[in-house]
Amino acid sequence: MPTYRLTVEYEGTRYRGWQEQANARTVAGELRRACAEALGAEVELGGSGRTDAGVHALAQVAHLRWQAAGKPMPPGELLAAANERLPPDINLLAVAPAPPRFHARHDAAERSYLYQIARRRTAFAKRTVWWVRAPLDVERMRRAAAAIPGRHDFAAFCEKPAQQESTLVVVEGAEVVEAGDLLLVRLVASHFLWKMVRRLVGVLVQVGMGALPPEIVAAGLAGDPSADGLEPARFTAPPSGLFLERVRYAGEPPLGPLAAATPLGARAATPTPATPPAGARPRVAGGPAGPRSRPAPRRRR
Repeated sequence: MPTYRLTVEYEGTRYRGWQEQANARTVAGELRRACAEALGAEVELGGSGRTDAGVHALAQVAHLRWQAAGKPMPPGELLAAANERLPPDINLLAVAPAPPRFHARHDAAERSYLYQIARRRTAFAKRTVWWVRAPLDVERMRRAAAAIPGRHDFAAFCEKPAQQESTLVVVEGAEVVEAGDLLLVRLVASHFLWKMVRRLVGVLVQVGMGALPPEIVAAGLAGDPSADGLEPARFTAPPSGLFLERVRYAGEPPLGPLAAATPLGARAATPTPATPPAGARPRVAGGPAGPRSRPAPRRRR
């Protein structure tokens, strides 16, 4: 039974999340269909994690297994054949042979999520950012985010904590970085609880607006009574700005600082460049790296 590791990017706006559902269109459902048609066989497909409805991915990882009657299809051929069958908002980036027991979720060492906050109204990416009209104090947000790394109980920052096996999570890093008119929040952890990233980002935005003190995050993680009025569910950030950025496995290098990376859509969200010389051909903002990010959100309530 051949086993392949798939790396896939997608814009999740039109899908009810990653996980397959009986009566809903999902990313995993589309990917399974495309791979099964390309191989002419039933396949086993499993992802590294379940992104929610409307959440995107820069590099989701999945394992693919199937019963091959003859010689397995080469990875490059499968990539091309599956992409021909996928909708335009889902794209296979890579297909590679993997050990027979490789499991995208169980073998993952850590995951990173990136959230895009737009600080100005634009015309291009309402589906991939959260536009916050109010001015944001970035230093206040950074002070609040400094409490997130470490091993904490995130019961105050997740949906239905009583239904979780455990609400303890080891967070390796939390960054708040300015990139032109974008504000980027990156969280890196062993795993994430349901809506944990969106609730943390929502609270950080409230801190940036001055509606909550920077100490509120630390108080919420410590179960401090002073955080009883926190109610993170009221501040949950919309799914539009959230991306599964990377899934790291044993032996792979950790992410570098976000400031040294090319943030998703940052070039498209920065102010319009100077007028090019006469006769020069206009250049399109952005490029092939990263999903189709066109930062321009509509106000969400």
